[in-house]
Amino acid sequence: MTTTEELVTAKPHRRALRAVAVAAVGAFVMAGCASDDGGPAQLTWYINPDAGGQAELAQQCSEASGGEYNIQTSLLPRDAASQREQLARRLAAGDSTMDIMSLDPPFIPELAEPGFLAMPPSDLVDETTGDTLVGAAAGAQWNDEYVTIPFWANTQLLFYRKSVAEAAGLDMSQPVTWQEIMDAAESQDKYLGVQGIQAESMTVWVNGLVESAGGSIIEGDAASVDTLEVNLDSDAGRKAAEIVGGIGEKGLGGPGISSQDENAAMGQFQGDKGSFMVNWPFIYSATAASVEEGSVDQSVLDDIGWTTWPRVDEDTESAPPLGGINLGVGADSEHQEEAWDAIKCIVSPENQAQYMVTNGNPASSAAAYEDADVQEAFPMYGTIRDSLDIAAPRPQTPYYSEVSSGIQQNWTPIYEVNEDTPAASDEFIMSVLKGESLL
Repeated sequence: MTTTEELVTAKPHRRALRAVAVAAVGAFVMAGCASDDGGPAQLTWYINPDAGGQAELAQQCSEASGGEYNIQTSLLPRDAASQREQLARRLAAGDSTMDIMSLDPPFIPELAEPGFLAMPPSDLVDETTGDTLVGAAAGAQWNDEYVTIPFWANTQLLFYRKSVAEAAGLDMSQPVTWQEIMDAAESQDKYLGVQGIQAESMTVWVNGLVESAGGSIIEGDAASVDTLEVNLDSDAGRKAAEIVGGIGEKGLGGPGISSQDENAAMGQFQGDKGSFMVNWPFIYSATAASVEEGSVDQSVLDDIGWTTWPRVDEDTESAPPLGGINLGVGADSEHQEEAWDAIKCIVSPENQAQYMVTNGNPASSAAAYEDADVQEAFPMYGTIRDSLDIAAPRPQTPYYSEVSSGIQQNWTPIYEVNEDTPAASDEFIMSVLKGESLL
C-alpha cells in the first residue's frame, strides 16, 4: 500500500511529486470530459459504494441544473483504505477528471495539505454549512478551514436492551459511564457489544475514549513528523486502556471479540447475551429488517433503547466517534465552478434528508432532521443529531494511515491491552513516522 510519505510532501514540492506520480500511475489518468458542442459540462463524481443514493442525486441535480452540467458517477473500491489510495494517486497525478469526490473525514488532511483539493468558494461555504452540526463541520476542515463540504455524517450511539438495563438498576434517562455499563453487563452475565477486531473500528473506539476523557491522540503540528506528537501516553490514553483492557480481561466482549466487527457485534446484541452496544445507527434499521424477514423476534426490537455514547468520566460529556462523507473538488479539475454548483445541489437539506431515508446515512445538516420521513425512519433521530453536535473526528493529520495502523496493531487483541499499551503505542507510531519501524 502506498504510504503517506510517498504521497504527501510540502507544497513547494508539489510539481515534482506530480511528475513522479504521473509516471507511476499514468494508466489511471483519464482525459478531461468537456463538451465539444457547448453542451453541459461533463462532471465525474467519485463515489463510495452505497445503496444507489449518490447516483440518484447525481441524476436529480443534473436535471435541475438546466443544462449547466451532467454528473456521471464512478464507483470507488468498497474499503476506505483502497478508496484513499486510488484518490490520492489520481490527485497526485493531476487527473483533471477529479471533479467531485466523496471523501472519508480521516483522509482529508492527507489530500488537503499538499494542495490536491480546490478550496471551496467562501460564499458556497457560508450557504451550505450554516446549519451543519458541530462534529460534522470539524470533520470537513483542515487547519480550521473548510476544504470540503459536509454531505452526510455518522456517529455511534449507545444501544441497550431495556430489560437488561432495568434489571441492573441503570437509569438510562441519564448519562451513563463505561464503568457502569461494564458493571451492569457483568452483573447480568451478559456481553458488551464492542468492536475488537484489528481494523479501523479499533481506532474509532480508542479515539472516542481518549476524546471523551478530554485528551487527543495527536498534538503539536500534525502536518510535520518533526513536531507532531502522539499523546496516548497520557491520563486520557491510560483511561482508554483501562476500559479496553478491562473489557478484554473480564471477557465482557464475548468469545469472538478478536474478530468482532460492527455486524458481528449487532448479531451478539440481538441474542440472549446482548446488553449494551456502541455502534452506528444502521443497526436499528438492520434489526427491523431482520424482524420483517423472520430471523429476529419482534420482542428484541421492542427491547432496544438508545442514548448517546457512554462517558469516560461521570462529569465530562462524551465525545462520540464521527464518520460520514464530505465532498471535495480536485485542484486540477477542469470544471470547478460547475462542480461546486453541483455540490451545492447535492448537499441541500432536502437531498440530505432524502439520502438519509433511502440509504440510511445520517445528515450533516440540522434542518434535515426536521423532515417527517427522516423522523419516521429513524425514531432515534434526535439522539443522532445531538450526538453529531458533540462528536469528535479521528486524529486530523496527513499521517493518519500510519497512526491508525499503529493503534490497531498495539490495541489488539483487547485482552492484552494494559497500562503499558499507551506508551508502547506512542513509541511504535513515532518510530514508524520516522522511518525506523515498519507497519
